[in-house]
Amino acid sequence: MLKTRITEFFGVERPIVQGGLMWVATAELVAAVANAGGMGFMTALTFPDAERLRAEIRRCRRMTAKPFGVNLTFLPTLRPPDYPALIRVCVEERVGFIETAGRNPEPYMPQIKSAGIKVVHKCTSVRHALKAETIGCDAISIDGFEAAGHPGEDDVTTLILVPLARDAVDLPLIASGGFADGRGLAAALALGADGINMGTRFVATREAPVHENMKLALIRRRETDTRLIMRSLRNTERVLHNRAAEKVLEIEGRGNTRIEELIPYVSGRVGRQMLQDGDVDKATWAAGQCIGLIRDIPTCRELLDRIMAEAEEIIGTRLADMMAPGDRPSPPHA
Repeated sequence: MLKTRITEFFGVERPIVQGGLMWVATAELVAAVANAGGMGFMTALTFPDAERLRAEIRRCRRMTAKPFGVNLTFLPTLRPPDYPALIRVCVEERVGFIETAGRNPEPYMPQIKSAGIKVVHKCTSVRHALKAETIGCDAISIDGFEAAGHPGEDDVTTLILVPLARDAVDLPLIASGGFADGRGLAAALALGADGINMGTRFVATREAPVHENMKLALIRRRETDTRLIMRSLRNTERVLHNRAAEKVLEIEGRGNTRIEELIPYVSGRVGRQMLQDGDVDKATWAAGQCIGLIRDIPTCRELLDRIMAEAEEIIGTRLADMMAPGDRPSPPHA
């Protein structure tokens, strides 16, 4: 069994994180990840208000006795969610950890930290990781360019960004972007990370509450089948290549793009309908380049078992066999 600062600090068995997935990271998926030994995050903004989040946390607790967290993404919007109320529910329900993303969480840190909740902040650059460390975050999740969703505007790949972040910050580090199997976990640990974050890969699991068409689409697509949209608005998002993504790129190609023109294709409401009815072209939906590595729809337990076995075999056997007999390291700590 691999032990890292992520497993030790957060009290989970495996250094594999299921990050926030809008509309997808509900009790079914989060509990399945937790029961499989991973670190799961429920997505707060999936629910219309704080009390619905509370009900989902309690529903998840009926499915697992293992620790799990809540993702809070701070978005620029005309009608911002009631973040203090969402945090208050996390405090009252004794959530062990929170993943923050989007904008700087500093205004909310006193409310979170005073309750003893551990904070993982998701960053897309080293400068953001350094800032997260200074404001008191407990761990960093660093997003490389391969990642689904919003990978930032710097276009730095995981292979470069993870070691740069490791050199810059002392906090436990989670690598995100391009991970779907045990080879990725072994590579991330070699680069200096303490665990990996997977989003797209968890959508193609049995417990993910989305239409089967969505899962099959991930299996059938290749690593080249993603697109970057909303670059013209400096709010870049990596999404699956479908008709909705093509339409967004067409609108952006005209120049002087207004967000209102894109709403019919990128809005959360339409995206939620798509996940439920299985029309894969109805809206844009986040997907990372790791789709090229997704070939089946296992349970979360099967997926995590497989990743751990593969990573441990690589670290304990394959790499050791490449060294001269006298130079071989001891097996991974059990």
